[in-house]
Amino acid sequence: MNTQEVANRLIQLCREGKNLQAIDELYGEDIISSEPKGTPMELTEGKDAVRNKTVEWENMVEELHSASISEALVAEDFFTVVMDMDVTYKGMGRMAMKEIAVYEVKDGKIVAEEFFYKIPVMAS
Repeated sequence: MNTQEVANRLIQLCREGKNLQAIDELYGEDIISSEPKGTPMELTEGKDAVRNKTVEWENMVEELHSASISEALVAEDFFTVVMDMDVTYKGMGRMAMKEIAVYEVKDGKIVAEEFFYKIPVMAS
């Protein structure tokens, strides 16, 4: 798959709520995942670790009120999307969050992802 095809497939799976399938299908074994500095999962390396990070996040969610992902902007081996979420977390309350995700693709697999966002604020 080329970068556009990988981006389209990731978006499709995310819109269907199939985040773990997206990792299993599209991520390279040596994926590097970066979150903003100071966050608990600032750097995660390896497909199994990224998969575990996603499972941990899903286990923290009490209710997903809404989630959306934009169409991709593609530039050679990179693509970016905007993600919006409105989530109630167990023991932490409801939070609205908007982030930009940037992905790098090599040989048809996502080899790096980086998320840019402000730490969420509690919604009413």
